[in-house]
Amino acid sequence: MADPQTVTLALLARRAPGATVCPSEVARAIAPDWRAAMPAVHAAIDALVRERRVRLSWQGTPLTTRSGPYRIGRVGEE
Repeated sequence: MADPQTVTLALLARRAPGATVCPSEVARAIAPDWRAAMPAVHAAIDALVRERRVRLSWQGTPLTTRSGPYRIGRVGEE
């Protein structure tokens, strides 16, 4: 399985400024059984948030922590 942090940052780099990715997109990119990969994706996203390398939001509203559905975006592109 590819590193979820690396894949997340790569997916974001290919998106337009301000665009976000869904955690399931990351999981689908790293494992054939994407649902089984979700715990690793969530843990990786939590680490990236702590390091202030990504931001979280849901329906345009910023989130400080992962809770329920969320989108992942680049820091500084709110």
